[in-house]
Amino acid sequence: MARTPSSIEILAEMVANVLSVDCEVGDTVGAGDTVVLLESMKMEIPVLTEHPGTVTAIKVTAGDVVQEGDVLVVLAPF
Repeated sequence: MARTPSSIEILAEMVANVLSVDCEVGDTVGAGDTVVLLESMKMEIPVLTEHPGTVTAIKVTAGDVVQEGDVLVVLAPF
């Protein structure tokens, strides 16, 4: 039986500005849902979940500048 990780970190894939955070702690999200909207080089980049889960932590706010690899959102998978 495969073991499910206790948490999943959703990371920034590039240096960008956080335009909006589209979830709240306690929200249930599905695979493919947008949790954060980033902006880089005048392009809007939605950050999507790869796995369903419950949002347990949000590490950024609108207006933040993130670096590649920064944690944006933490999920508890189900």
